Amino acid sequence: MTTEAPANVTEMSPETAYAALTDDSNAILVDVRTRPEWTFVGVPDLSSISRQAHLVEWRAFPDMMVNEAFTEQVVAAAGGTLPEQIFFICRSGARSMEAARAVAGFAAAQGLHSMCVNVAEGFEGDLNHDRHRGGLNGWKARGLPWLQS
Repeated sequence: MTTEAPANVTEMSPETAYAALTDDSNAILVDVRTRPEWTFVGVPDLSSISRQAHLVEWRAFPDMMVNEAFTEQVVAAAGGTLPEQIFFICRSGARSMEAARAVAGFAAAQGLHSMCVNVAEGFEGDLNHDRHRGGLNGWKARGLPWLQS
């Protein structure tokens, strides 16, 4: 698995990514955070566009080692083949960029034309002056739909 930046990796703001997901019914959103993050922080809610985020850990909790089966799990979550647009989101945008690069490299090696898009700012966004996430920017702070278990 490679994490070098192939040409088919881009980045979009949360609002632009949500609009693109709304406009492209074949595009998918892969939330690459860990199970504890999904459980305790919440997940993007795509039910209003009749879809759901695919939850696939890029780095597994608690050791945060790269999930060696990640690309295969993304392909399986996408129904066995990669769509033309795949969006990746994590807490703040760093892990999801790594994941987007890995899948883009995999797609290129397979001769597929999948555009991998990192959701800038991530789900919780950057730390504010009090070193808290979730209020400054990111999916949640931008008012995009999400839910918590």
